[in-house]
Amino acid sequence: MFQFVLSLINRLHAKQVPATGIGLFRFFYGLVTLQEVLFLIYFNHLIFDPIPYIDVEFPTIPFFLGLWALVAFFVAIGYRYRFSLLANYLFWIVFVNFTPMQRDFDGGFDMFMTGANFFLLFMPGDRAFAIDALRYKLSTPFRHYRSYTKPMVSALAYYLPVVVCLGFLYFDSAIHKLFAEHWRNGLGSWLPSTQPYYVSALDMSWLLNQEALVKAIGYTILVFQFTFLFFFNRSRLRPVYLFAGIGLHLGITLSLNIYPFGMGMLIFYTLLVPFSWWRRIGRIVTAGEPLLTVFYDQLCPLCNRTVLILNHFDIFRCIDFKGAQDNAGQYPALNALSQEVLLTDLYALDRNNRLYAGLDTYIQILIKMRYLSPLGLALKMPGIYHLAAKKYRQIADNRARVACTADCVSAEPLPDLTYYHRVFELYAQQKPKAFARKLAKILVAIILLQLNSTIHYGILYRFKLNKPENPALAAVIQGSNELISVSQLFLGIAPHALYLHDHFAGYDRIIAITYTDSEGREQWLPFVNEQGRLLAPNWGRVHSMWANIAVTPTINETRLKKFIMKVTAFWGQQIGLRLDHTVFHIKMKKIDAPTHWVDDQLHKNFSAPWSDVGIATWRNGAISIEIQNNINDI
Repeated sequence: MFQFVLSLINRLHAKQVPATGIGLFRFFYGLVTLQEVLFLIYFNHLIFDPIPYIDVEFPTIPFFLGLWALVAFFVAIGYRYRFSLLANYLFWIVFVNFTPMQRDFDGGFDMFMTGANFFLLFMPGDRAFAIDALRYKLSTPFRHYRSYTKPMVSALAYYLPVVVCLGFLYFDSAIHKLFAEHWRNGLGSWLPSTQPYYVSALDMSWLLNQEALVKAIGYTILVFQFTFLFFFNRSRLRPVYLFAGIGLHLGITLSLNIYPFGMGMLIFYTLLVPFSWWRRIGRIVTAGEPLLTVFYDQLCPLCNRTVLILNHFDIFRCIDFKGAQDNAGQYPALNALSQEVLLTDLYALDRNNRLYAGLDTYIQILIKMRYLSPLGLALKMPGIYHLAAKKYRQIADNRARVACTADCVSAEPLPDLTYYHRVFELYAQQKPKAFARKLAKILVAIILLQLNSTIHYGILYRFKLNKPENPALAAVIQGSNELISVSQLFLGIAPHALYLHDHFAGYDRIIAITYTDSEGREQWLPFVNEQGRLLAPNWGRVHSMWANIAVTPTINETRLKKFIMKVTAFWGQQIGLRLDHTVFHIKMKKIDAPTHWVDDQLHKNFSAPWSDVGIATWRNGAISIEIQNNINDI
């Protein structure tokens, strides 16, 4: 295994490819993290308070979540890359493992996001679509942007996270699926989509009621997950796995209410796009020739920095910036302007040789950049235009000019302190054999850690061999458990036994909560509706709390009461109820989770009748919950 991994590393590291996919991967990873942190901020009292709004044990949680949101935003835009990724990694570890998120509000993708962040630390995510790439250029402002080559990176930076975070995950998940009857029957995607607690607002019955089609999808998923690790890198099969994977996770995102998991998986497919496709996409979306040619003062530091900034955000390459001193004489339309006049403003020519100056040049730049055209049109509005023109004139007339020598152009740019540069470029160049061998050892260690988790939970646990009577074997399994704890904490390596038979077997009842309003009418709490669906925004980790912990095939009444307390306190406050004067009704209805295909099963579960099984009342910050008999016998 070691020699195979070593040869693979040497071959992939020598291959230089565009950084486009990694830049997009970092951008979308930051956005997915940011939306999840905003979700935590919205539900912070439900998740972190022992009693929402009444017993606030962690009053500083919103502050730290605000810091995390800022860090996630920095990750998305690629600002202070090394610091923001490291801070984000620590936030994932701390919040997932040392707060109630870990125990009661598992998001279903937390370990996955931790592992992705770990790999991002060693990926060149700051070289495309990143503010850090702009900061690097701004450190030597008199150097024209054309002097920089297109960022290229090692293909290893693409393949390693795909192999570990997708390939190993899929293979581990496929092994678990073999032990689930509904997956063996081809109904792995069908069964969760017929359960009211799990579906999104979209009605997918048109698909669920096609038996042959849903079974084909189910078996395709099994084949896809078993084979992905071994064949995704084949050039002819890569597009197949790309589109199949996008279809799979887009389906999860749209049809189920665990959208963060679907989006977290989808972002990895930016790394699976064939490298040649990025070049073709670039040729398609970028302008064949400039829509606007802008002339700037080459001796003005502010002008040079402005050009670098505008060029950085001109992602469609619609604007061409040229130094006025060296290039204006080549354009007859500028002959009427003396050089003194030419350097007092920013001048531009469009394809029709129309001349623009000052603020009008900036307006044309924004409009020609396409995606910023609304901002350019806004600047043309009366009032806004005059204020902006006055500010522009003030800045233009007071800018400094310096005579740039060869020292300006040859000045040292910002140093690259990222782990990727230090390890994959500097160290790899200085000691190529040592680099390859050390990286191979690390990768083999990660493979062994994943195998440990897969064998422990996917085989020993499934065959009930994880609690042997032999003391020596028991010690080995205990050691395996400890190893899993470490690999899960830092690398996100965890079993992916999601929505299997042991999850749905016996899942034949669901619970909702209503309340009596001030006029004596029964209203549904904005949590679970009449159909039994969990309403937005109670998706993701809030769904996990209710559908996977509070309500299970065998309901733990103590645990159920704890979450009834949390939900009524949180949503009571959110919708303005006076808790001490409100009676909450606990309702239950029977549903079915068959392992064989049943026509229109989703609507049958939706239309099942509810019955009252208990009430909940609040007095002086304490809740009293009365449930009829044993809830598992109802």
